[in-house]
Amino acid sequence: MLRTHTCGELRIDHVDHEVTLIGWINAVRDHGGLKFVDLRDRYGRIQVQISQESIGGDALETLRFDQVLKVTGSVMERPDGMRNPKLETGDVEVIASSTEILGECPPLPFNPDSGDQVNDELRFRYRFIDMRREEIQRRFRLRSDMQFAMRQYLHGHDFLDLETPMLTKSTPEGARDFLVPSRQNPGEFYALPQSPQIFKQIFMISGFDRYMQVVRCFRDEDLRADRQPEFTQLDLEMACIDESDIMGLVEGLMEHVVKEVTGKEVTLPFPRLSYKEAMLAYGSDSPDMRSDLRIQEFSDLVEGLEFKVFSGAVESGGAVRGMRIPGGGQWSRKEIESLEPIVKQQGAGGLAWFKMTDDGPAGPVSRFLAGAAGEELIQRLGMEPGDLACFVADKQTRVVVNSMGQLRKELAIKLGHIEPGVLNFCWVEEFPLFDEDEETGQPTPCHHPFTCPHPDDLSNLESKPL
Repeated sequence: MLRTHTCGELRIDHVDHEVTLIGWINAVRDHGGLKFVDLRDRYGRIQVQISQESIGGDALETLRFDQVLKVTGSVMERPDGMRNPKLETGDVEVIASSTEILGECPPLPFNPDSGDQVNDELRFRYRFIDMRREEIQRRFRLRSDMQFAMRQYLHGHDFLDLETPMLTKSTPEGARDFLVPSRQNPGEFYALPQSPQIFKQIFMISGFDRYMQVVRCFRDEDLRADRQPEFTQLDLEMACIDESDIMGLVEGLMEHVVKEVTGKEVTLPFPRLSYKEAMLAYGSDSPDMRSDLRIQEFSDLVEGLEFKVFSGAVESGGAVRGMRIPGGGQWSRKEIESLEPIVKQQGAGGLAWFKMTDDGPAGPVSRFLAGAAGEELIQRLGMEPGDLACFVADKQTRVVVNSMGQLRKELAIKLGHIEPGVLNFCWVEEFPLFDEDEETGQPTPCHHPFTCPHPDDLSNLESKPL
């Protein structure tokens, strides 16, 4: 073998062993006729002592960042006071007996260690350099470990890992297809799959009752933060089950994957809320449950408030929704008004608000809260002195939902609710097949068509003979 060990595996147990390493130079420190090199690969880093005798010629003076070295030498324990507790290999070093430069490296367009400060266009032009960064490699390892853990769990539950075709016929899904022209049939096209939906259902009726695949999917959509033209998904299909079976399986899967990959525990069962509850309380069908901020509906109180902005929105078929922000009453008027662009970007006309003080409500909306409807609104919100309440009203409920949902996200970050690394899973149930377009009144797809109607809606379907 060209190498006997990786740069990240040497420990005290390897002292006095003869080893051969191959890696990139991560740093060079000059000590006269001796140079200390940090050698790295994807497994870690190790300090190597390189002398003039071990490398020969003038090569010692040409050592520089990201050259590829092959080093053979003895593992030695570092002297006290010279250990590096930041490295897993920090108790030892390699004293090189022979060193060979396997790959020269001209000056790089940027240092991988400063990748986050580099222009994105430059990073992706030289993606092979960007991927040398420890953080990027960590993400690739995480992805690999996650896929292994998923397969491990599902294979233990009798799933078969089956492949499905990439070139297929266009099928009715929720987005546009990418098309591939056929060389042998001019004018005809294959479609890249948006999902393996049809194929996995063929597996079910063929007797393969448990199917899984980590599969690439393609959708010709406009780019958004959570929508990419190509992506990888874990695809599952099961026969002879009900809703509770699939939910239990997925909860166990997530518990296993999280523990295997991060060492953390997740709480089972996951909370469940309906689509309507999610859109009302969180303004999203994929709510971030790490924050306890909740949105509430106040459309039923607008007549008693005598606030035309609110009443006009409801009379036009829209809605009024608001949210309590604990401690937000301490913010200045400028800080509160800085929230307004968040809702305006979602189409709202503006942001209404008031603070709760020891003497009662204060702020632009406070003068409309004097009556019984105002008292009811304050009570529903659970307002206490020092709190802030924010509202959005619009003739289109969709605008209200999106505006309040985005405001909730921004406020959760501002209040420090979104702790990185914390996982709060939930189930969102009872998605509608269709939403009503508020401008045209026509139904628009809200879910893929391969879904059974809700039992309460079965009586609404027309029965037609085949």
